[in-house]
Amino acid sequence: MSAPTTMRVFIPLTIRKRNGRPKIVPPADIVPDTGGVDPHVLKAIAKAWSWRRKLESGAAATLADIAMAEDVTPAYAGRVLKLAYLAPAVLERLLIERRTPTVSLKELETTAALAWAEQGAAVFG
Repeated sequence: MSAPTTMRVFIPLTIRKRNGRPKIVPPADIVPDTGGVDPHVLKAIAKAWSWRRKLESGAAATLADIAMAEDVTPAYAGRVLKLAYLAPAVLERLLIERRTPTVSLKELETTAALAWAEQGAAVFG
């Protein structure tokens, strides 16, 4: 006899509507692994780089334009944009190695003003 050509895999997921959109919800006993990095930090870094690219490419003329398009205050946009200027070593530890910073997101924003050589020690202790 020949072996079956199809294989069935059962993945216990639930689909629920959230804000009118379907969302896949994993089982309660499974915790998503973010590697210890707060998902808010990851999202803020992604926003910062997106906004930086918009400014550099000319898609947005000023930070106020980005704030208006994203429906946030210019002050918030300015604080988040600082994350796009973190040292490459810090970004590598956060995004690739997924090492947890010893500072909060707010403190991480002020750390971006330090020299690159000082940022690693300030973020990871």
